[in-house]
Amino acid sequence: MKKKLLLTALVAVAVSTAQAGGLMTNTNYHIAFDRMMARGATTEIDAVFSNPAGLAWGHEGWQLSLNFQKPWQYRDIELTTQNGSHTYEGKASAPIVPALFASYKHDRWAISSMIGIVGSGGFVEYKEGVPMFNVLLQSKLYENGITPDQYKLDSEMKGKQYIYGGQVNFTYKVLDCLSAAVGFRANYYDGYYRGHVIAKDHPQLGEVAKLLLDVDQKGWGFTPIVSMAFREGPLTLTARYEFRTKVNPKNDTNILEAGLGERTVATMMALDPVGTPAKLQKLQAELGAYTASYQDGVRTRYDMPALLSVAAGYAFTDKFRATLEYHFFDDKNAKMANDRQETLTHGTNEFLLGLEYDINDKFTVSCGGQRTDYGLSDEYEQNTSFACDSYSIGLGGAWNINEKIRLNAGYFCSIYSDYDKQTSYGKETYSRTNHVIGLGIDYKF
Repeated sequence: MKKKLLLTALVAVAVSTAQAGGLMTNTNYHIAFDRMMARGATTEIDAVFSNPAGLAWGHEGWQLSLNFQKPWQYRDIELTTQNGSHTYEGKASAPIVPALFASYKHDRWAISSMIGIVGSGGFVEYKEGVPMFNVLLQSKLYENGITPDQYKLDSEMKGKQYIYGGQVNFTYKVLDCLSAAVGFRANYYDGYYRGHVIAKDHPQLGEVAKLLLDVDQKGWGFTPIVSMAFREGPLTLTARYEFRTKVNPKNDTNILEAGLGERTVATMMALDPVGTPAKLQKLQAELGAYTASYQDGVRTRYDMPALLSVAAGYAFTDKFRATLEYHFFDDKNAKMANDRQETLTHGTNEFLLGLEYDINDKFTVSCGGQRTDYGLSDEYEQNTSFACDSYSIGLGGAWNINEKIRLNAGYFCSIYSDYDKQTSYGKETYSRTNHVIGLGIDYKF
């Protein structure tokens, strides 16, 4: 188990900073989501993602939308042992996250496109490293008679993970009350993992041991998408299915070093010339097993799972609308590094509710909520790549500046449930916070 965990802890630094959605998939692209959450029954420009078939009842002619979101997130790990507790702070950040939408409708058909960050999206950094990695390295040294009070531990981990996507949809109104759409999305994975843990400043040995890693990963994946929409009077019913996306990026390894310091080896040989070669051979074999998956040219799976989305929207009046929506992410059948998906108890279930009210012709207000339930397990949760079940709340509004231009503003936050995991060295408590603000502009012509 340790062989799988030690280097996994170093290289699995991944974050979904602006994320609302599954473990590897984002669903918040347009600001209308930030302010209402449930958008599966929309016929406006954000239907390019949320409900492509619904564009059959959208604006006649061209539409464009440009959106910007700013997320903040923390991912902390509290380690509690018999000696007390310590919190390892993980600060996640991302620059302004943009998304661009476009559509053209003529009579019974429409074509649309979207460009955005469709999976993950951000950076995370642990300036003190993480407990799993630090404790495991210290235990290896302790087995060889080197105790933590004899050296200083220098540990840091950081990483980036983005999946950029470009999507195209074709929509056709089959009947006055029924439409269908087919689409295709190209996804580009771009990530890096940087980290080190160094045991140094030993009075006699100097640098005792080190592990260094600097790996870039890039790869492509392609997603077929189908959707249908039924619209009769005030009622709208929709279904959308995204097929599993195979993402298999290749390692471009700049640095990968693991081993004991020269003086450490020399001292061990002097103290035990007979037994040391076997010890060193065993240790080198273990380190080789730790690093094998991150050698240059090796590929690692980061599949985006199949997604089923169904929604029901109802206009109670000309001014008041509500949408109820459900998402299922089939995470257990989406390949992850070391087949980690098999440790999940089930795929991700999301339940969304959104309300929208037109105050007058100029101003609209909205709010919504989302419950996200991952199939988490102790085996799935890792120090640098963990998830927590959550409730999300969004609110905001729209301003129709004129007949062609609409300004959207929204805010949402996620309230996470802490996850407790008992390990061989103590109890770890994983916690997260997430806040997103967004501003976007829609233009019709």
